[in-house]
Amino acid sequence: MSHMTTRRHLLRGAAATAALTMTSAAGTGTAQAAKPAQAAPPTPAAAGTMLDIGILLYDGYSLLDPTGPAEVLSRLPGATVTMVAQKRGPVRTDTRDVAVMAERSIADVDHLDVLLVPGAGNRGTVAAMENQELLRWIRRIDRHSQWTTSVCTGSLVLAAVGLLKGRRATTYWASAEYLRTHYDVTYLPERYVRSGKIITAAGVSAGLDMALYLASLIAGDDTAKAVQLAIEYDPRPPFDAGDAAKADPELKQRALRLLAESQEQEVAPKSRRG
Repeated sequence: MSHMTTRRHLLRGAAATAALTMTSAAGTGTAQAAKPAQAAPPTPAAAGTMLDIGILLYDGYSLLDPTGPAEVLSRLPGATVTMVAQKRGPVRTDTRDVAVMAERSIADVDHLDVLLVPGAGNRGTVAAMENQELLRWIRRIDRHSQWTTSVCTGSLVLAAVGLLKGRRATTYWASAEYLRTHYDVTYLPERYVRSGKIITAAGVSAGLDMALYLASLIAGDDTAKAVQLAIEYDPRPPFDAGDAAKADPELKQRALRLLAESQEQEVAPKSRRG
């Protein structure tokens, strides 16, 4: 897989629009069960069970992808949520405007109960998919994790590791065609999709829905509902424009253009900030 080929197909262009056309008839908003590729995942945790949750950060991730699920999962009784990166320290987002602190390096972490891999723009996703050290670490953590999850194009990183082979999964809407055609994956245009112990979420905000679903699997429906109320997650957006299956081609292109411009503007000045 060449660097240029990946960039050409990952998020932009006619291929993404074609993928949306092919999948627009499918429903959205519900988790889909796939044939498990392994033993059944664990049942909801008993009270007092300690849970080590690690969220991977890498250069160019999208801010809400790790922080939205962290807001949900950090409220679970007995859970600790830690940001992990190749090196400890601040890791910048796709827009380079914000950095989140990684408290642990991947060298420090050899076991997690839950692993979450966020998505990113082209810069971050491509680099992560080609980063063999990160891919080896994800593969090693997945061997013993209770749950391995992703948000947005984080599913492409999981696919690059080989964890989605033969599975159903979702991803960011404009990356659906790439996931479907480059890997042995059945793409579903859902907010989140469970396949055995792996749960993938669609783009950015879908990570909140996925995290609440995961919370219900870990701690039960009542606790997950209480977390949802605690963070007052009751979305009522002013526009009905968040479903790519209902969006017209012009809006899709505008959305992708806004993403690209926000990720590429002022590259030199922002890069000097460290």
